[in-house]
Amino acid sequence: MNPLVLSPLLLSLGLGTTITFMGSHWLLIWMGLEINTMAIIPLMIHQQHPRAVEATTKYFLTQATASALLLFAGTTNAWTTGQWNITDMLSPTSATLITLALALKIGLVPMHFWLPEVLQGLNLTTGLILSTWQKLAPFAILFQLYPLLNPNILMTLGIASIIIGGWSGLNQTQLRKILAYSSIAHLGWMITIIHFAPSLALLNLTLYIIMTTSMFLLFNTLNSTKINSISTSATKSPLLSIMSLITLLSLGGLPPLSGFMPKWLILQEMTKQGLQIPATIMALATLLSLFFYLRLCYMTTLTISPTPIFFLSSWQTKTTQMNLLLTITTSLSILLLPLTPTLLMLFA
Repeated sequence: MNPLVLSPLLLSLGLGTTITFMGSHWLLIWMGLEINTMAIIPLMIHQQHPRAVEATTKYFLTQATASALLLFAGTTNAWTTGQWNITDMLSPTSATLITLALALKIGLVPMHFWLPEVLQGLNLTTGLILSTWQKLAPFAILFQLYPLLNPNILMTLGIASIIIGGWSGLNQTQLRKILAYSSIAHLGWMITIIHFAPSLALLNLTLYIIMTTSMFLLFNTLNSTKINSISTSATKSPLLSIMSLITLLSLGGLPPLSGFMPKWLILQEMTKQGLQIPATIMALATLLSLFFYLRLCYMTTLTISPTPIFFLSSWQTKTTQMNLLLTITTSLSILLLPLTPTLLMLFA
């Protein structure tokens, strides 16, 4: 894309998210979300491919519906209370509508059907923006509203997202769909704990963005979009394939990697709150996600694909350079567990 076109779009993405972060008025927050949506649509459709057009159309219709529902909830709350301030929400109807609108925006179960289909139609770079940056504005609203929302609805949406996100990813062969269902499962952990410990939800969101960025950059560097295409990565770039293996295990939440930290802390906090049964269900449902992460690990490093002569010569004559962002995110995805006390103090 032409840099003269790309720069205003990226600035608009940042502007929309910043307006939502700073806003406390319903119309201002709605405006920030709309700027955010309008800015990413040209990035999604610039490939001029039928799948990209289909994905962009689905994304636009979904986000427009969520924005309309959010604006309707804000208007209903203003009609009931006489206040447009986001924190002056006393109507249970408005709180429920806002919860459903934000769940539709970020892709929580049962409003998750658009996310895998949209992500499948995009390239990995735009998919990275959709999976990370586009989650920030809705979560900024959730962090302001969590004391006013119904915790039972949040927990139901969260646990359902963890279960369905893990279950639906079991039979997928497309890496972008696997990352989409992984995103749904991780969002479920954040939504479940946000009412009881918002600092842990923020920590989980930060680590999710780091690990997801690392995986998208690794797959983009390896030029892999299917499971069978990553089986040749060990031949083309042995170092990147090892990094993919460790980052996938971190996404699955295995110790002693960074991904174990948020799951451990969230389960500990839920046990302190007397929620042993939901915590047990969440821990068991994580095994579903862990299965397809291990499946990817098996295909990445533990299988040897047929290696013709041009595969053997490709990595000997052409090295794959790791860029700085990939190096930083991969390192953070692996090595943050010993810094748990420091991170807890930082996010407290």
